[in-house]
Amino acid sequence: MRDVRVVPHQAGWQEKFENEKRSLNKLLPDATIHHIGSTSVPGLAAKPIIDIMIEVPSLESVDERREQFRQLDFVGKGENGIPNRRYFYKGEGNERAVHLHIFPYGIDHVVRHLAFRDYLRGFDKEAKRYGDLKSMLAKKFPHDMDGYIQGKDQFVKDLEEKALSWYEKISGQGTNKP
Repeated sequence: MRDVRVVPHQAGWQEKFENEKRSLNKLLPDATIHHIGSTSVPGLAAKPIIDIMIEVPSLESVDERREQFRQLDFVGKGENGIPNRRYFYKGEGNERAVHLHIFPYGIDHVVRHLAFRDYLRGFDKEAKRYGDLKSMLAKKFPHDMDGYIQGKDQFVKDLEEKALSWYEKISGQGTNKP
């Protein structure tokens, strides 16, 4: 079981993402790689785990490279509860460092993650509210990841709804169901 640790934003998170992106670009040259999650939002408190979303032409190309991912110290978990995704992580227990979420190009999960990230980047007050909630929940549930996740679930759903509405207005891009 992992402890819940939320820390103030760290400037080094972007550099960690860029380092991972360089390695992943070599492995998946036809992919688009995005820094997502709270570590991608300047000023936002976060669990110190870099979330990376990768868009690929096909998940088969990812499945064929499982050994190469392992050589980069990533542990593969298959779909891990989300259809049309391949999930990997790097680091064990409380030393978890990176989460990879790999999807085919353009499915709704991609739009959802990008909308959420961009909304928080554009609306500082919403980002602060989210960061404050995460910090409070981490103190309340320091050894209970499920309690932490459940505590922020409704807030995230409501924020995601606002983010998707905003994103669709500014980009003209809706979601495509898988």
